[in-house]
Amino acid sequence: MRIAVGGDHAGFPLKETVVTALKRMGHEVTDFGSYDSNPVDFPDITRTVCAAVLSGEAERAIMVCGTGVGACIAANKIPGIRASVCHDIYSAHQCVEHDDVNVMCVGAQIIGPVIVVELLESFLKAEFSTAEEFRRRVEKLHEMERQFTAPK
Repeated sequence: MRIAVGGDHAGFPLKETVVTALKRMGHEVTDFGSYDSNPVDFPDITRTVCAAVLSGEAERAIMVCGTGVGACIAANKIPGIRASVCHDIYSAHQCVEHDDVNVMCVGAQIIGPVIVVELLESFLKAEFSTAEEFRRRVEKLHEMERQFTAPK
């Protein structure tokens, strides 16, 4: 799978673990930074990472910031992106299976390298359910996006 990865300076210490683990799992990874611990604004990196998903350059994305929350908020501002903070195994696969999430956000100040690898495996092995109830709900999310992004 083609995966876009990005993070801010707070996520930098864990991002290299993410990139290395993804490559070890056989995924094609594009690392959009940050590349050091110098301060960078998470919305800027999030925008670039999510653009890769929307263009088809990447099938899914991983964002790593301090808590995962800021990156998640930023990602969910972008029509076509469904992002979730995932710090537990169940959420990492359930968000894809039920909500068709395409961006997983994690917090480097919350989880460590062992947990993040398990989260990556769970998130990337998951597939969106074919059950009508989940498809119907995700379509309602699309409707909300159209409604609230329509010109006034």
